[in-house]
Amino acid sequence: MSSGANVLRWSALGLGVAYGFYHQTAITAADKLRENQKAYEHKQALINQARQEYQKKTAPKSKSGAVTDPSDPKFDFESWLKSVQ
Repeated sequence: MSSGANVLRWSALGLGVAYGFYHQTAITAADKLRENQKAYEHKQALINQARQEYQKKTAPKSKSGAVTDPSDPKFDFESWLKSVQ
């Protein structure tokens, strides 16, 4: 076999190894970014949940038992109007 063909083979092998290293680095970086984003979203969800629980805990209770917070799913507009009168 000629030396030109060996040089071409070794060059192709070297380029393939270099490309593989570059590609693996890009995949690892994307995975790490996705993992960090997921952790951030989880922390945000915990913070939002804690805020909601704090608002429920510190919300003033009405004397009639009517829910006065319009963002609460149990909010009843009619009973709230009656309690305001």
